[in-house]
Amino acid sequence: QEKFVESGGGLVQPGGSLRLSCEASGSIFRSIFSISHMGWYRQAPGKQRELVAGITSGGSANYVDSVKGRFTISRDNAKNTMYLQMNSLKPEDTAVYYCNGVARQSPWGKGTLVTVSS
Repeated sequence: QEKFVESGGGLVQPGGSLRLSCEASGSIFRSIFSISHMGWYRQAPGKQRELVAGITSGGSANYVDSVKGRFTISRDNAKNTMYLQMNSLKPEDTAVYYCNGVARQSPWGKGTLVTVSS
């Protein structure tokens, strides 16, 4: 089935870390993953989904101001997988995190829930 599968979320205390993974599943998604500008998005309760980090096919990354210096996006094209290393987590980072293309989005996956709470 053609989809992105997110994993790695969980409950963490403020100041803690998590590493999220996003794997492209299906022959079509896998064939285009390595050439796609990909991103991590999040949607907090009652808020719109926002793009928090993006990475080009060549590995250039950009971030929304609220996560700069704390989050690091990376990708392994050989594994059709993208990662988001999240450090110094804050309660306001609590959200469901999704991965998808930046220029053009495919149907959204289920996401992975990150809860930052003491």
